[in-house]
Amino acid sequence: MPKLHVTTTINGEPVEFLCDPTQSMLEVLRDELGLTGSKEGCASGDCGACTITVDDRLVCSCLMLAAEAEGRRIGTIEGMAEGERLHPLQRKFVEMAALQCGICTPGFLVAAKALLDRNPDPTETEVRYWLAGNLCRCTGYDKIVRAVLETAAEMRAAAR
Repeated sequence: MPKLHVTTTINGEPVEFLCDPTQSMLEVLRDELGLTGSKEGCASGDCGACTITVDDRLVCSCLMLAAEAEGRRIGTIEGMAEGERLHPLQRKFVEMAALQCGICTPGFLVAAKALLDRNPDPTETEVRYWLAGNLCRCTGYDKIVRAVLETAAEMRAAAR
């Protein structure tokens, strides 16, 4: 099967890769590009562990063909931190123990960041709705929701 040449942008950097026509974006991120932060939890788009952004929209990378990345802007969990400096959401998840085993955490963080990028002042209901595509079997959701709400409040205060 011939390989496809894909040119895209991942976490703000231009990237080129070769992929099989049937390879998922998750497979290419993890196996070809070494970006292992996105996790495979279900391979059916049900758990959200592999959530990335594609042109600022949330996408389960296990359901996206890698060839669909052509000319698109991809954001992964690796793009959240600025060098060694964690994103405020990442810091708050650690501070508030909003993670345990870590399988779901990258997907929750990418989704939460996408929410705060669109709406810096979400209600608890909006946070819960926005994160509904992400499943966690360890923590329950209260600490995660509280971490997102507290991050939003801190980011708004810092912007003043």
